Order: sequence, then C-alpha cells, then structure tokens
Amino acid sequence: MVAACTSPSDPAPSPTPSADPTRTPTIADKQHPPEPEVLATWPLTGELLGEDAGDHPAMSIKIENSDQARPQTGLQAADVVWEEMVEGGITRFNAVYHSELPGQVGPVRSVRPMDAAMSAPYQGLLIASGGQVPFINAARSAGSQILTHDLGHSGFTRSSARAAPHNLYGTPSLFLDQADGDHSDPPPEQLVFARQGTGATAVTDGSPAEQVTISFPRATPSWTWDGEAWLRSEGGAPATTEDTGRLSAVNVVVLRVQVTTTSYVDPSGANVPETIMTGGGEAIVASGGQSIEATWSKDGVADPVVLSTADGDEVLLAPGNTWIELVPTSGSSVDVS
Repeated sequence: MVAACTSPSDPAPSPTPSADPTRTPTIADKQHPPEPEVLATWPLTGELLGEDAGDHPAMSIKIENSDQARPQTGLQAADVVWEEMVEGGITRFNAVYHSELPGQVGPVRSVRPMDAAMSAPYQGLLIASGGQVPFINAARSAGSQILTHDLGHSGFTRSSARAAPHNLYGTPSLFLDQADGDHSDPPPEQLVFARQGTGATAVTDGSPAEQVTISFPRATPSWTWDGEAWLRSEGGAPATTEDTGRLSAVNVVVLRVQVTTTSYVDPSGANVPETIMTGGGEAIVASGGQSIEATWSKDGVADPVVLSTADGDEVLLAPGNTWIELVPTSGSSVDVS
C-alpha cells in the first residue's frame, strides 16, 4: 500500500484562523462570559499578595500598652491587633504579624488566659516574655507554638533606654527561624475582605462616622477618621510608635465581650481577668469613615471570629490592617459619632 504524500509544489495547508479580536460577541459569549481573574491576597489583610509568596507562618506577639511602654516599636506593621483588658483595667495588645515583619517589636510582655483563643486560629507562633504555666499550657494545647524569653528562646533583647520590665524587645525574623514543622504554614483566612475598600460592608450599608471612642476602666483609646484611615489616640493624645509615627488602621472592629475574674494573681497580687472569647455578642465595624452594627461569634478556642450583619450576611472588611477592640459589656463603653 502506498502512502499519500505532498509534493513540494503543493501549497502548504492554511493555518487555523485565530479568533478575530474585533468580532462582535455572540449571544453564546454573553451567556457564558469569562470568569474574572482571582488574584491571590494576604490571608489576614485581603491585600494583593504581589511577588511575595507569603509562605511563612503568622506570629502573635504580646505588646505592652502602659505609659512606660509608649511609644511602642513595630506595632504599625501588624496585620491584626487585638486590644484586651488586663489587671487593673489597663490594656495590652496581641499583635499578629504576617504580611510585614518589622525589624524589632516591643516592649514584649506576658501571656494572659485569653491569648490562647486569639492566637490559636492563626496556627502559628505566640511570642511573649513569659506567663503563668496554666496560660502557656492553654495556648500550647490550643495549637500555638510558644516562644518566650523566660523559656530561653532566642530573638529577645533588653534595651538600656528603658527600665525593666518595659524594655524587652523581639526580632520577628529570628522568631520565624524557630518555627517547627507543625507551625510553618501560612495562616488560614480569618476575617472576610471585600476586593476594594468601596465594597466593605460598613461603606455600602453603614452610617457616616468620624470617631470611635472606647472607655475601659483605666484606658481611653479612640479612633478618628482622617479621610484615608482611622488614627489612634490614647487618652486624647496621638498614639505613636518609635519607628513609623502615628498608629492607624483601615478597619476598627469592636467586640462587646464578657470578662470574668480568675483565681490567678499577677506579681502585685491583683486578680487576672479573662475575656471570654467563645460564644458571641454585639459588634461594631468601622471602615472608610462609616460604621455598622453587627454581631460576632466564635465557636471554639481554635476557631476564627465571624462577623455577621443583622440579616445574617458576612461582614466584609476593607483590605488592610485591622484593630479588634475587646470591650467588656460591664464597666466599659463605646461611642460612635
């Protein structure tokens, strides 16, 4: 059997014509439009990931907020900052870092009982100066890897510019190097973000707000909208950092929480309070110069906080950093104006 062949004089077969970019879309095209491109975002801010793979774990660092601790260092770089009430009615921060690692963070202080439920959902590291054994064990049991100065982990330094215990600082890159195999993955997404700030729920469905003022028993932080971000104040004075200036947030989330008194005491003899971080309650979400009332829920210690509207829809935040204010339902107040 002789196979057919093409002689050199035969014309070459014409290539398959490509789609004409100028042709008019058909009804079929309109019925099946192309899927929009989904761009990768940082899990804790909703911002575009860019060229950085972000393939490292998140770390929660306990940071002091007393007069002796201010101005702090590295606080503005956090993706999420939780403000919690501790002994005496003052507050401390649980600052969560992932998309940006500052060169130094501090002053670093100790773990409290509610830090387990704040840090566990990120499935990464919890860094502190130390803490009472039950608090450390609870955070470890909840799923966090614990690094503390008291346990001899590296990455901590003392500053000669301040008196102890307000002079302990940490280097996030050195903490990251100590992550073990069970705590080396990026954190799962927590809060839900709109693609753009204009799509945030507070912006689309909320009311204008210029200021959020919070009164703890012995702390009065406030947030003022300047047209671009929420600017933080402490007791009416601008809250600043040593390295980046004024503290600011894209989103301010207020959770009204129950606080109990534990049987544990601090070195001064004061009872340690515990914020109840499971269950749920009322919430206020502020983004883009607007605020909206919402509810929060958290099923378990290792589960993330879920924000919902009155209609049961998920609350979308504006892409960027978020401060979460844990305001007791008793003895504290929130004013939005």
